[in-house]
Amino acid sequence: MKKVDYTLYVCTDQKLMSSATIEESVEQAILGGCTVIQLREKDSSSREFYETAKRVKEITEKYQVPLIINDRVDIALAVDADGVHVGQSDLPAKVVREILGEDKIIGVSAARVEEAVQAEKDGADYLGVGAMFATGTKTNTRSVSIEYLKKICSSVQIPIVAIGGIHEDNAASLKNTGIAGLAVVSAVVAQPDVAQAAARLKKIFVE
Repeated sequence: MKKVDYTLYVCTDQKLMSSATIEESVEQAILGGCTVIQLREKDSSSREFYETAKRVKEITEKYQVPLIINDRVDIALAVDADGVHVGQSDLPAKVVREILGEDKIIGVSAARVEEAVQAEKDGADYLGVGAMFATGTKTNTRSVSIEYLKKICSSVQIPIVAIGGIHEDNAASLKNTGIAGLAVVSAVVAQPDVAQAAARLKKIFVE
C-alpha cells in the first residue's frame, strides 16, 4: 500500500476560490497543512486543464504533496501527476490501473459498500465516500450517513476520505469513524484566509 497522508484532502474549484489564481489557492492550502491536492477542472478545455495541471504540479512538487487529477487519466499521464480520482461513471479502477501502472495513486468515489469492495478489488488505493452532508459543489450526490460510513470503512482495508459538505462546524462528527481524512472544497478554497481555514479544519480532525 502506498504511503499517503490523507488527513486533509483539498479539491480545487476555480469558481469558488477566494485566491486570485489557482496556484495561490493550492499553495495557501498546502501551507495551512493540506496533505493531498485534487485538481478538479470540470469546465476547462483539455488544453486549459493540461496547462493548469502543469502549473499546479510545480507547487505540489515543491512541497512534496501528492497531486491527484479528477477524472482525466490522459491529463494525469501528460503531466505525470501522482494519481487520478474516478467516479462510478468514469473508467473502472481496473482499467485506470492498467493505463497508469502500479506506481500511481488511484482513488474511487463510492457511496455503497458494494462499490467500495469492488473498487478495492479493482486496485484502488483509497476511496472518497459521501456526500456526508448537503453540498453546493456537486448536485448529483448520493448521501451517506455517519453510521453507513462506518460500515463502508469496516468493509475494506484501503484508506477512506469522507467528502461532501464538510466544514468546521461538522468535521468533528467524522472523528472516530475509521476514515483516514477529510476531503473538502469550499471549506478551504472559498475562505478569505485559505491557509488558516486549512489549519483549523485539520486541527479539528486530528486533535
